[in-house]
Amino acid sequence: MIAEIGMGIYLSTPKTEKFSEDGENGRVRYGLSSMQGWRATMEDAHAAYPDLDTSTSFFGVYDGHGGKVVAKFCAKYLHRQVLKNEAYAAGDIGTSVQKAFFRMDEMMRGQRGWRELAVLGDKINKFTGMIEGLIWSPRSSEGNDQADDWAFEEGPHSDFTGPTSGSTACVAILRNNQLVVANAGDSRCVISRKGQAYNLSRDHKPDLEIEKERILKAGGFIHAGRVNGSLNLARAIGDMEFKQNKFLPAEKQIVTACPDINTVELCDDDEFIVLACDGIWDCMSSQQVVDYVHEQLVSERKLSVVCERVLDRCLAPTTAGGEGCDNMTMIIVQFVQLKKPLQSAGSADERPSPTEEAGTGSDSKAGESEPK
Repeated sequence: MIAEIGMGIYLSTPKTEKFSEDGENGRVRYGLSSMQGWRATMEDAHAAYPDLDTSTSFFGVYDGHGGKVVAKFCAKYLHRQVLKNEAYAAGDIGTSVQKAFFRMDEMMRGQRGWRELAVLGDKINKFTGMIEGLIWSPRSSEGNDQADDWAFEEGPHSDFTGPTSGSTACVAILRNNQLVVANAGDSRCVISRKGQAYNLSRDHKPDLEIEKERILKAGGFIHAGRVNGSLNLARAIGDMEFKQNKFLPAEKQIVTACPDINTVELCDDDEFIVLACDGIWDCMSSQQVVDYVHEQLVSERKLSVVCERVLDRCLAPTTAGGEGCDNMTMIIVQFVQLKKPLQSAGSADERPSPTEEAGTGSDSKAGESEPK
């Protein structure tokens, strides 16, 4: 693992080609864009499923570190696991998504996990993964007791403990007027309510008191703001070398995939949410992003174009400063129509805010405001 993950290797000129997408249904309009920028590799991934099922939409950003495979794995599987959990069928999205985060780590272990990561990874591994898949994957005739068809596989990597690389995950799930945000890492979800930015997630930096306490109790240390001197995140999916304490459950390991879950009842004042990786938030505060999106929406209807403009605005002119040199991914989700219970006039103003206000000053790196 590269000790200096934060710096990465920079290109001589940035890759400014963008992957962009727009979509809508009766509930939401969304637009997204991602760009490699100055980094030598693109390690961000994302997922946008406006129709996860007939009443639910799913959006996620995944910011990989030490490689792209864990982010790609989450983009491929995390939303599927949310759907498969029995809590989801019972209507408990929060529990379902929390279990899905932990499940990612379990699924990436063993022969099957190794093979899936190999296929998502670089060329050499892809080939080996495919060959091993042909040799070792269980035959369908054997049937399979596991509810989520992730059967145990024999093979040369059956004792694989999981990837040393990792990824953040920040996910927003919308059903009717309920919004569930789940986050592990320093990607962030922000809501615009009457033009005011509120953070719906908290950046999991190692220096946060609650994170520091867990890290030290599990036998880790913090040096220069990094877990064991290397990882500048306190929570992530993957990063198995920080999850090796045999005497502790997953949520108490040095680094944990355990997400903060924040459930918000949406109301008429809620305009849109922004999901983005720290490549954006390192350059603009939550309020600055919300203000900029509002300005753009006056004349631009296409949400992906607004995202592209934010990416261009954040891109640094040179790699001298560090900020604006990261991979960037951003999703805007607008609420088209909220099916709200009837409420007496004026009651909207009495609703509690989803979180404290994100700072309005340009120097306030939002993320200081903690979700309730």
